[in-house]
Amino acid sequence: MSGVATRPTATDPPDQPDRWRRRRRRLAIVCGVAVLLVVSYLATTFVQVWMASGRDDPRRADAIVVLGAAQYNGRPSPALESRLTHALELYQDDVAPLLVVTGGRQQGDRFTEATTGYNFLRKRGVADESIRKEVQGRTTYESLASVARFLDSEGIHDVVLVSGPAHAKRLADISRALGLRASVSPADGSPSVRSLLRETAAVSLGRLVGYRRLDRFDR
Repeated sequence: MSGVATRPTATDPPDQPDRWRRRRRRLAIVCGVAVLLVVSYLATTFVQVWMASGRDDPRRADAIVVLGAAQYNGRPSPALESRLTHALELYQDDVAPLLVVTGGRQQGDRFTEATTGYNFLRKRGVADESIRKEVQGRTTYESLASVARFLDSEGIHDVVLVSGPAHAKRLADISRALGLRASVSPADGSPSVRSLLRETAAVSLGRLVGYRRLDRFDR
């Protein structure tokens, strides 16, 4: 009958498609904002890692700590030799009276990274009493944590850390978490884009979950 309202029936088209379109739109907005935040966080961290890699701050301290790198049957790899040479120059410039070499032994190795560093420094005239060795650490965090413990027993907290340029930001963050008053003086060389990206990932995750859990990003 004309002019009489009728109730919807099962055959009437539902408005379900409109609801799904609205939900998809909201989900797309949320995902877009999340992606933007992640990209911004990573980009900011990359800039911080890159800026730290070019900052050299060899202020006066109580000890110079050399982070380990690969060694070949007691012979330093180019990366390790560069770090040791730079640390030796700082020592000779009276930046600190003590050198600390770090790094354990990889499976199958005869020498630890720390012992290789020790021998390198001794051959260049550094007195035995001016060198300390940390030989257990398998990662950056483990080495720095061990160094922080035995230096604390000697009343030492002010240190200069020597490693590769890309490593600088992560070293500063870890040392601060361990209670060390540290500055970073990178060894010579320009960091590769790959090393900067790798360290950006390590620093980004380390800030979120803690550096102790990031062994796979070591060196």
